[in-house]
Amino acid sequence: MSESKTILVTGGSGLVGKAIEELVTSQKRENEKWIFLNSKDGNLCDIVQTKKLFEKYKPTHVIHLAAKVGGLFDNMSNNLDFLKDNLHINDNVLQTSFESGVKKVVSCLSTCIFPDKTSYPIDESMVHNGPPHTSNYGYSYAKRMVDVMNKAYNQQYGCQFTSVIPCNVFGPNDNFNLKSGHVIPALIRKFFDEIQAGGTSFTVFGSGKPVRQFIYSRDLAKLFLWVLYEYNEIEPIILAVDESDEVTIKEVAEEILKAYNCNSTLLFDTSKADGQYKKTASNSKLRKYLPDFEFTPFSKAVKESVDWYCKNHEIARN
Repeated sequence: MSESKTILVTGGSGLVGKAIEELVTSQKRENEKWIFLNSKDGNLCDIVQTKKLFEKYKPTHVIHLAAKVGGLFDNMSNNLDFLKDNLHINDNVLQTSFESGVKKVVSCLSTCIFPDKTSYPIDESMVHNGPPHTSNYGYSYAKRMVDVMNKAYNQQYGCQFTSVIPCNVFGPNDNFNLKSGHVIPALIRKFFDEIQAGGTSFTVFGSGKPVRQFIYSRDLAKLFLWVLYEYNEIEPIILAVDESDEVTIKEVAEEILKAYNCNSTLLFDTSKADGQYKKTASNSKLRKYLPDFEFTPFSKAVKESVDWYCKNHEIARN
């Protein structure tokens, strides 16, 4: 009989949390209890509230997704808030996990933590090799500190605290807010609104030239479970699609319009910032563990995300 687990997921109502919940509901495992927390359950910036949540649920394992997150322009305007809130959240979750005897914590980082000036592709050894991009340095530095704390907790107390570094995530249950949402959900929402209004041309902020790797939330959920069950390193691991799957923002916008069956003109407002031009990540470490893992084709994932929003736009996070 497998060991009994109580798995607490912070940020459980968000994009990745919902994808994990969908996955574990479809393939229930024996002797596991899953708790998906959201911000209404308690404020993880508050250590007292954090401890009360752990006392209530008594987790043996934690998937730590909770964070203050936002899109490019939100980060540019509020770097201090992103720094302070995420430092508090991460410190409280890891400290309380240690004090509560949690056996394993898997925290979620982001490829934006890597240095802005670097060689490509980036890999796990390069996290602390230089300053991150100035547009989101607050969020990036706070997330970097999770890696530092994981290593310190392991060195001093033997804790099995680790982290994953996904590339840009998208999918159903995303944040479709035009200000705080990331590029794919923001464009899905923007184009939906403009199509409903009878628009014949669609404007994308920036040049459309920056390139990104995007991972579908349902693929990331599968990889999170693998990390929870099988990955035993303290060092972080990049969870990203192959480098050959990198796309430009222009290609993203075109794919979204295609999913809407829309052939209208795309325009690019070059007066708006592009942000970091590229942050190509190597998934060679992941491929050593899982050489045959199949990612959902980008066009299929975009289509499923657009279809989900069309059906759920009234209740989606807008």
